[in-house]
Amino acid sequence: MSKNCIDRFTTWGRILHWTVAISFFILLLSGIGLFAHVFFGFFHIFGGPEQSILVHKWTGVVFFVCSILLFLSHIGETFRFDADDARWIAKLGGYLSCKHADIPQGKFNAGQKLFGIFAFIATVVMGVTGWIIWHMTSYSLEMTQLSLMLHSLFFALFMIGMVIHIYLATIGNPGTLAGMLWGKVTKNWAKTHASKWYQKVVKN
Repeated sequence: MSKNCIDRFTTWGRILHWTVAISFFILLLSGIGLFAHVFFGFFHIFGGPEQSILVHKWTGVVFFVCSILLFLSHIGETFRFDADDARWIAKLGGYLSCKHADIPQGKFNAGQKLFGIFAFIATVVMGVTGWIIWHMTSYSLEMTQLSLMLHSLFFALFMIGMVIHIYLATIGNPGTLAGMLWGKVTKNWAKTHASKWYQKVVKN
């Protein structure tokens, strides 16, 4: 099997990724009751509103730190856009077409790069606004209300992004998840989804 596979993610990178993923869903379950009354019942998962909010606060710290570290670990690749990335964006990766979009990509395609940048921005916004909400007595009413609005808005946007991300990393592109589970992907997957990265790796 190893002869047909190629290293994609380090152990540290995968630990960061899964810590971010797990903490995200804990944040979702512990905080969604604050988003809308219809979800109030989710508080009972953690023993009630007070316990749920406490879990939400400290899990938010873990999510914030690990998300920033994850982003920084890929920052060089994330901000490297070229003509092929522009073509990918113009065609939306070919996902809305019946034909496969044969556009050479690096380690991450343009969509993954854009999501990474958005995730970083959303993490910073939710981290700052979360801190203000956590210490709302230290801030003005207007600042607290703005923070609550932005926190809820970016949560909703992040949730949409995560649904798309999970779909494309599993059912949408079979073989992709293996990289984050075992650190390796097949050479055929690399040639199809990240051909420029594959060529760079095999040359080294």
